[in-house]
Parts: sequence; C-alpha cells; structure tokens
Amino acid sequence: MSDAGKYEPPQEAAGDAAHAVVCAGLSAIPGIGGPAVELLNWLITPPLERRRVRWMEEVGESLRQLEQKRGVEIEALGQDEAFVDTVMHASHAAMRNSQEEKRSALRNAVLNAALPEAPEASLRQMFIGWIDDLTVWHLRILKLFENPTSWAERHDIQYPGAFSRSLAQILEAAIPEMRGRRSIYDQVWQDLNQRGLVNTPSLQGMMAADGALARRTTDLGDAFLRFIEEP
Repeated sequence: MSDAGKYEPPQEAAGDAAHAVVCAGLSAIPGIGGPAVELLNWLITPPLERRRVRWMEEVGESLRQLEQKRGVEIEALGQDEAFVDTVMHASHAAMRNSQEEKRSALRNAVLNAALPEAPEASLRQMFIGWIDDLTVWHLRILKLFENPTSWAERHDIQYPGAFSRSLAQILEAAIPEMRGRRSIYDQVWQDLNQRGLVNTPSLQGMMAADGALARRTTDLGDAFLRFIEEP
C-alpha cells in the first residue's frame, strides 16, 4: 500500500448514532413513526454524512502532515487508548458543529493530543467539552484578552482612549459584532470566568490604558488556547 493511501479514511458509514436514536424514538410513536423517520432521514442523513466524511478527511490529512513535519508515529497513536479517546470525543463534538472555527479548534485538539507534550487525558477531555459547549464568541473573546495589543496589530484596529478605558470598550473595538450587546458579552465573560479561563470577574469599570491592554487569561486559559490552536 502506498504512503498516500496508508491512512485513507473510509468514505461510507452505517449512520450517525444520535440520528439512529432519534429515528428509533420516532418509530415507536403510533401513527407518525414511519413517515417521521423517513422525513428525518431525508433531511438529516445526507448533511450528517457529508460532515462526517469531511471531518475524517481533514483529520486524516492533518495527521499525515504532522507525521511528515513532526515525526509523529501514526501507527503508535492507534495503540494509544488516551489518544483514541480524544479522537472519539472530538469527533462526536464535530458532528454537532458546523461552524468552521469550532471544527478547526476540534481538529487542532486532535493534532495537539498526538504530540509528546500533550496535556493529560482528563484535561484533554475537559478542553474538548469546552469547545463543544462554548460558542465562537467565547473562543474569540478569550483569544482577544490573551494579548489585546497583538490582536489589534493582527486585525489593524485602534482602541479608544489614551488615558483610561474599560475592558468592555476594548472588546467592542476589537470585535465589532459585539458593539452595543453588553448583556451578551457580559454573559460570555461570566462563562469564561466561571471556568477559570480569565482572571478578571467583570468587563466593566475604567482603568489605566495600559492596564486595559494587559493579559486577562489565566494559565489554564492559555493552556486551553494552546490546545485548540494549530500546532
């Protein structure tokens, strides 16, 4: 077998487990089970299958690249139960998510789990659960406050105020779709704070300009970001 086809993912599957459970439940409802199952199959199965195949192809190709660039032994990973668990958790989450940023984070989690310096298995599982539970807004805001100055340089933006500003002002300048949506980003920040990913309980309140641009992620937050970014 050629190296290119050595780890080629399968192109077909028996079906999605969650979809099968729903279909089974619908089948048990007298009078509507059969038609409802057919409708669900018609609506859901094709996009789920496309999502599954795309995920497997992306992860398989990324692992091949990691093998070439970092010397990762793919066959050895198949014998690593902790890595297999990580792939399974990430794959289940990927089937539930269509947003590219979250799928990219899940793919990167698998790749980072393949490296010698990967976090311990329980931490990996916790991190993948967070990718699944949190929104793209959570991931963006956490990344912003890892280094607001670097974010501004990468995105070519200017922060308001020369002498004092709030973290909320920094956020609204950095992520335009959050402007005027305080109730939403306050909740996002509360979620990050409750998980121990940021070190400041609130985005409100004025502070010196330099203080507003300081790192707000915790060590755990930085570890999470490293795990979901491309190795």
